[in-house]
Amino acid sequence: MRLLLVWLLNAVALWLVTQILPGVRITEWWPHALIAVLVLGLLNTLVRPLLVLLTLPVTILTLGLFLLVINALLFWAVGSMLPGFEVDGFWWAFGGALLYSIISWALSALLPRR
Repeated sequence: MRLLLVWLLNAVALWLVTQILPGVRITEWWPHALIAVLVLGLLNTLVRPLLVLLTLPVTILTLGLFLLVINALLFWAVGSMLPGFEVDGFWWAFGGALLYSIISWALSALLPRR
């Protein structure tokens, strides 16, 4: 049940990002935001660890700031893969991924602990 609630909260976070940033858009909230959050979660679970491992020297050299670039690239990739979810460019993806992470973290902090 908690997983479903976190998924819905992340969809709300993505919707809020689209309301704040004009370069990130969702055509219809109901199906597109939920699918985008699902794909974003899958990419973060499956692809992100591989990207972090491959870019470890750059990540160490930048003191971990390159992880923000990885998040932006994954956010941008989801925007280019899914119809109905659009990201206009890398910097919109960078801002969107950063804002999405902050809002998602804040909404998840409202949930009671197990």
